[in-house]
Amino acid sequence: MYGADPKEKHPMAGFPQICFIQNTVSNPNIVIGDYTYYDDLEDSEDFERNVLYHFPFIGDRLIIGKFCALATGVKFIMNGANHKLTGFSTYPFNIFGNGWEKVAPQVGDLPYKGDTIVGNDVWIGYEATIMPGVQIGDGAVIAAKSVVVGDIPPYTIFGGNPARCIRQRFNDETVKRLLEVSWWNWEIEKITRNLEKIVSVDIDALIACE
Repeated sequence: MYGADPKEKHPMAGFPQICFIQNTVSNPNIVIGDYTYYDDLEDSEDFERNVLYHFPFIGDRLIIGKFCALATGVKFIMNGANHKLTGFSTYPFNIFGNGWEKVAPQVGDLPYKGDTIVGNDVWIGYEATIMPGVQIGDGAVIAAKSVVVGDIPPYTIFGGNPARCIRQRFNDETVKRLLEVSWWNWEIEKITRNLEKIVSVDIDALIACE
């Protein structure tokens, strides 16, 4: 056996709160990697309800890598949440029409931070909020109820509001080698053979895996 089937919505029998969400997300601007799961007792299949202000005419994408663990209530705020900041009022008069459309923002008037990208093997805790355009590196950990307003380096732990670095998980050389080995891109047979090394802290043994 080579682990769970990534094409199963609910890979744990009798435990529907865990969902491999690549099988339930339908928005083409949300890309989910293999084995990434969302944990939610209420409705683990409806992860898309947590991706807010994600309007198709804006075109920004949420990209989440492989083997990520997303806790209940994780929220991703997308670029559609932004209001114009360069005038006296931030109120979006134009969306109500009836003569107010004359002050519709022009191209470039609204803040745009680009795609939101979550790397591989990332753990995002309960009710954390990720702001538009944030990039979270491989192996990072985001503490519960954090508000992430800036990029997160690989293999670091961030927490708080705004989220700040608590510590780096491993030394610089180990992080460099982990990113080079990128075990999440191995064939699943190789991952299964080497699980003990993947969950250990022996970087030499991990690199030597066959």
